[in-house]
Amino acid sequence: MEKILSDKEQAILDKLTMLFVVDKMEIPLTEDSILDICSVKNEWIKNYMDCKAIIHELVETNLFYKLGNENEGKELFALTYEGRECLSYLYRRLPLAKREEISQYIQANRLTVKSSQEYTATYSKNEDGSYNVILRIYEPLVTAPMFELKIKAPSRQSANEAIHKWKNKAPSIYEMIYGTLINTD
Repeated sequence: MEKILSDKEQAILDKLTMLFVVDKMEIPLTEDSILDICSVKNEWIKNYMDCKAIIHELVETNLFYKLGNENEGKELFALTYEGRECLSYLYRRLPLAKREEISQYIQANRLTVKSSQEYTATYSKNEDGSYNVILRIYEPLVTAPMFELKIKAPSRQSANEAIHKWKNKAPSIYEMIYGTLINTD
């Protein structure tokens, strides 16, 4: 039988859950990745808006720190020393079953989350009906793109196809372009 928690106890548990998730991922995460992992794909933090607020509370209380540029939308969040210390003292308050579930999920999905943050793609519609597709590669811990490619697609469908292909082929496309343009001798 599951114990019913007070709002305060649930808030503490939700914060510990988020600290545990970010710690286990071992890489800084975007706000979208944290929300996706904790509230959308899993219901470890049931309320999406609470999840969003917790991220910013953890920054305010110096348990998370922000890397990045808000203007580029590439803000990353990671544990501070205080966040790691807090988690080390309190992680046993997270039920063992939940810790194991989170650990298993992260082990199975770490590379997918990492690549979704490293290889990004967006498109926007032009006045002539075509679409600009912007494909980017980010290095971990760096918020400015290390590679950016802008192409024009004739339709929304072709823009979506380019985005889908980018997610799967970004490393090989980058390697080919870099190898062709940059002399590494």
